[in-house]
Amino acid sequence: MHEVVNPFDLSPIGSVPTADWETVDGYLAKAEALHKDRSGWKKPHERAAILHKAMEIMTERRDHLAFQIADEGGKPLIDARVEVDRAINGMELCIHEMGAIKGTEIPMGLTPAGDGRIAWTTREPIGVVVAVSAFNHPLNLIVHQVAPAVATGCPVIVKPAADTPLSCFEFISILHEAGLPEDWARAVQPPRDVSERMVSDSRVAFFSFIGSAGVGWSLRSKLAPGARCALEHGGVAPVIVDPTADIDAAVPSLVKGGFYHSGQVCVSVQRVFAHSSIVGELSAKMAEATKALTVGNAIDETVECGPLIRPKECDRVAQWVEEARSGGAEVLCGGEKLSDTTYAPTLLLNPPVDATISQNEVFGPVVCIYSYDDVDAAIAQANSLDVAFQAAVYTNDLSAAMTTYRNIDASAVMVNDHSAFRTDWMPFAGLRTSGHGVGGIPYTMHEMTIEKMIVIKA
Repeated sequence: MHEVVNPFDLSPIGSVPTADWETVDGYLAKAEALHKDRSGWKKPHERAAILHKAMEIMTERRDHLAFQIADEGGKPLIDARVEVDRAINGMELCIHEMGAIKGTEIPMGLTPAGDGRIAWTTREPIGVVVAVSAFNHPLNLIVHQVAPAVATGCPVIVKPAADTPLSCFEFISILHEAGLPEDWARAVQPPRDVSERMVSDSRVAFFSFIGSAGVGWSLRSKLAPGARCALEHGGVAPVIVDPTADIDAAVPSLVKGGFYHSGQVCVSVQRVFAHSSIVGELSAKMAEATKALTVGNAIDETVECGPLIRPKECDRVAQWVEEARSGGAEVLCGGEKLSDTTYAPTLLLNPPVDATISQNEVFGPVVCIYSYDDVDAAIAQANSLDVAFQAAVYTNDLSAAMTTYRNIDASAVMVNDHSAFRTDWMPFAGLRTSGHGVGGIPYTMHEMTIEKMIVIKA
């Protein structure tokens, strides 16, 4: 069995079965057989009914699911409840999007060669889906990877993060309880070598990965010929705050975007570029708000920042902050471990551009503020890394907002909102080393289907 602990006090809270290759191989064989047997494909209304029933079960268990997210993943209860609600809404979105999975008519009389024919396309499930997920949203990420597969009629096998498998295994159990036969959706927790063998298996038609870039790109290189994939990695999200920005409105937004889930979010606010005329005011007010955050065990109702997922991550963040401090960064608040598993929410002013924390995703409760005079230079610094995901700009100048939008490297730019904003129906895509393909439930469902054409000679 694979043991699961609460990341704050490291107390055991549950376990899931480990899966050897024989088990995984059997699941892949059954999943492939289900896809090949077209007579056994679930009809759209049957899939919709299963998702509807699963939604009802999740709604009934909302409090339990939220507590489980907090207990295994360290996300504060207030945010864990939001995650459960998003997951439930995501199921409803899958049902709605089933009606949008459709083909098109192809005009055939445009040349003499095509004359006398009619053609159209339909969309079919791509085949066996294998998903590997991350720890930071242990229920909603699983919904994003698994529910679209169920909605489109693809058999799916999912491996959750080793730190947070309980929510995933429960969600798969809920699907079974809702009427989905077990072989259509399986959760597994295999060792790394078995996971790699599963991902690279020739029976896999679509691979969905959420996690670190190093692992994601490595696994992509091992996919069998013909397998499609979607990769979602991290970023070092940049935010521009210009002289016209409403500071009082920006501060709570930036603090939420930077310290939500203790910064363990792939689009978390990490690099704030503030104009020199307002950097003092912004820094002081952000420091005041950051100091007020309550750190502790995420299952405590009063906690706003939980633990980091593992003690070694707490040590790593501490090392990065110390390096920046030694290089001349001013520590406005925080800058210390509170325990083996928690780190104080930290603001750094003007860390060196070449510091590790300026160059890499911290995935912890640290926000860096850089003073600028020339916005073009600030944007150039924002664009200097090999990652690009979501970004933000705070301004009351439409022209300034458009300048940032046009020039900053990002797949989405939030105006007067933090970089971690997301809805589950919008496109969500990492650029460059930050990912491959487009996430978001409607886009994932499209990727999990193929377009098939029929041409009839009249």
